[in-house]
Amino acid sequence: MRCLGWIGAAVVFGCFAGVVSAQGVTTLVEPLGPLLPQSVHGIALSGDAAAGDDPVQADGERAAALKEDGLQRFARGTYGATKLEAVQFNDVTGALAAFTLYRKGGSAGPKLDETADQTAMVDGRTIVLRQTVVLIAQPGAENSVLAAIVSALPRVSGPRSQAPLLPTFFPVKGLVAGSLRYALGPASYAAMGGTLDAAKLGWEKSAEAAMAEYSDKRGKETVTLLLYPTPQIAGDHLRAIEEQAGGVKTRREGELVIIAAGTFSADDTQNMVENIHLHNELSFDKPMPLEFHTELRKTFSLLQSIAILSGVGMLAAVVVGVFLGGGRALVRKMQGKDAATDAEFLSLHLANQNPPPKFDPPGS
Repeated sequence: MRCLGWIGAAVVFGCFAGVVSAQGVTTLVEPLGPLLPQSVHGIALSGDAAAGDDPVQADGERAAALKEDGLQRFARGTYGATKLEAVQFNDVTGALAAFTLYRKGGSAGPKLDETADQTAMVDGRTIVLRQTVVLIAQPGAENSVLAAIVSALPRVSGPRSQAPLLPTFFPVKGLVAGSLRYALGPASYAAMGGTLDAAKLGWEKSAEAAMAEYSDKRGKETVTLLLYPTPQIAGDHLRAIEEQAGGVKTRREGELVIIAAGTFSADDTQNMVENIHLHNELSFDKPMPLEFHTELRKTFSLLQSIAILSGVGMLAAVVVGVFLGGGRALVRKMQGKDAATDAEFLSLHLANQNPPPKFDPPGS
């Protein structure tokens, strides 16, 4: 019987192990919703309504740059007189790179009731950046319709919603409005007008690049910032840049490489590159674990108990002091004495018992 029991247990365990080993990992992928709303302000989406994920179909002229930026999908449509195209990217970083590429040579765009992150006007077209989506509206678009469309665009959260830090390193003083450009690869760097050899900037090592123009009474200056994963990689590429580009001011700070060239004087250029610094930002977009909340509540409860105990102890000390001191004074008053008495000092009273000694002079 014992043998049969062991055999039965082994069979059950083997069957269970077979089921576990046969189970695979299932990944649920939430389908993407429509990129463009079906209607806004009572105007239905019409026109060709083309959609896809091919950068060539989205924009053949900028296909290589859009691919580097992480194009996810695009859609075209028309709402009455408003004809537009929406291009969505994997994250905010890629969308910003594409937006600065489309904005090149443009001017400030219309205000859209804070529904857009950035806007620009280029050759009559309205370019709008909204998180991971770049919206390109053809001339004649109505701002009210655009605002409604922008507010209905899909939103993301988590790491995908974090904007890159590199464009925030540029000084504000003297910056030409709309001149900042951001690139994630050689194609987008070349398209934005980069003057360095794009193939030698270390894109395969996750490099980022940004350019901006400065203009004031000192002249004009172009500042290029390159950000690398480590200071060692930044140092290697800085030496390569200094070999291929002459007459420029360079400086490295950690992972950041700064390059400035233009008509500023040597001192002004040096001051500019010296005043650009790295800065870090910490963000936490996930809920705290349950254990953290439990420990936090325990700590708060302990501190609260200590505060209450200390308060009760101080109140008790005051009450006891008033009771004992006041009670003693009341008793003395009832005895016909003063409520308070002068302090008494202890004394041995040795003065009368021990008179000062007398000494006979020598030879007496």
